[in-house]
Amino acid sequence: MMLILVLVALIAGGLITFLLQRSGDQVLKTEDGWWGAGDHCETQEDVTIWPFEVTTSDEELEDLYRRIDQTRPVLSLENSQFHYGFNSHYLKKVVSYWRHDFDWRRQVTRLNQYPHFKTRIEGIDLHYIHVKPKKVPEGTKAVPLIMVHGWPGSFYEFYGMIPLLTEMSDSTDLVFEVVCPSIPGYGFSEAPHKTGFDSVCAARIFHKLMRRLGYQQFYAHGGDWGWLVTSNMAQLEPRIIKGLHVNFAPPSTLGLPLALSLMFGWWFPRLFGFTDMDIQRLYPCMEKLVKESVAESGYMHIQATKPDTVGRALNDSPVGLAAYILEKFSTWTCHDFRDLEDGGLTRKFTLDDLLTNVMIYWTSGCIVSSMRFYKENFGKGLDQPHSKMPVHVPTGFACFPNEVMHSPKLWVKQKYHNLVAFSPMACGGHFAAMEEPQLMAEDLQKFIKTIEKKTKQP
Repeated sequence: MMLILVLVALIAGGLITFLLQRSGDQVLKTEDGWWGAGDHCETQEDVTIWPFEVTTSDEELEDLYRRIDQTRPVLSLENSQFHYGFNSHYLKKVVSYWRHDFDWRRQVTRLNQYPHFKTRIEGIDLHYIHVKPKKVPEGTKAVPLIMVHGWPGSFYEFYGMIPLLTEMSDSTDLVFEVVCPSIPGYGFSEAPHKTGFDSVCAARIFHKLMRRLGYQQFYAHGGDWGWLVTSNMAQLEPRIIKGLHVNFAPPSTLGLPLALSLMFGWWFPRLFGFTDMDIQRLYPCMEKLVKESVAESGYMHIQATKPDTVGRALNDSPVGLAAYILEKFSTWTCHDFRDLEDGGLTRKFTLDDLLTNVMIYWTSGCIVSSMRFYKENFGKGLDQPHSKMPVHVPTGFACFPNEVMHSPKLWVKQKYHNLVAFSPMACGGHFAAMEEPQLMAEDLQKFIKTIEKKTKQP
């Protein structure tokens, strides 16, 4: 009887969702905001763009070293590896490298190898890097592309991809003009001074940025929060986004196809187009599935409810900040890394790259404001207009095998109605742009090349 009631409810919900999504011309609505301090007093928005440079100082480094030297060590439990969080024994080694061998000045030079800029939009200073190709084939134009990061990442996640996209090679005839903004409240973008700044607000601001840079149409790529922000951009102005490429796409609503596939996919995988990888990722034993969800979602509950409390502690302690951020680069890259005492951190990344990302958070003091993004998005509930609305622009999805949440093709198509490409990737996890820049760049190029050929056809 209970099964019948559940099926009836799912069918009814699916029918309602179908009726709501019948129109392919749905556009997400939004209104301009003001996120600066105090009242909105500008009569006309300042459209000035000015160069920005990442800098450091002796005082900044001396303060960092003093705080590191005063940290109070904590012993890890024997044989706990990364199951209790960042292993303290290995953290001691990371901190020692950070204190004595890591060269922040050299990494600042690396950060500045690409042009940085700032501009004020809706009352806050927005930071972005803007990389133009040095050579563009005669008779062609560089393809504009915006790439958006997530948490606890930054614009630095894309540094391995940028040369692969902006420099011509024998393997591709496409070259890109790349814009990588920092989400407001992240890195060197000013944090909103008022409550309510969510993914739709970020999407609206990024559209304004791209218009200010002179782009009439462009492509968008995102992972983690970048997936949601760029999806919102496609929902806000679908005629502006020529194509959307994402590597993270958790289901936003429990529609009928998704519910039925979960219930019966194990027995009838071909009916739902499930692959062996889908079965392996979706159907561990229920106990393991629940345990995995609890183990990897604690941070989200904190940040979606009371981010300022724990954020204040992380903002004062560089070692605490490093442990909090780097633990994600371990377990979100491969969940089996929890079984290792070093968390497998340097199997996929270098300590220099990992600590550079941490230093972006530390030097900008953005950890609290970055965590608030969870509160602003989840605090409004899970039934926001954009969560119910499909995306109709051409979409490509790169499906990395070690992503935190697996999304079969059937599920992705429920949200992205014009799914042009679904690419099972050979390896990689949540931070795929940083972990596997070559694979990500190749898939992005392949997807955009497909769209460009279609648009050029008579």
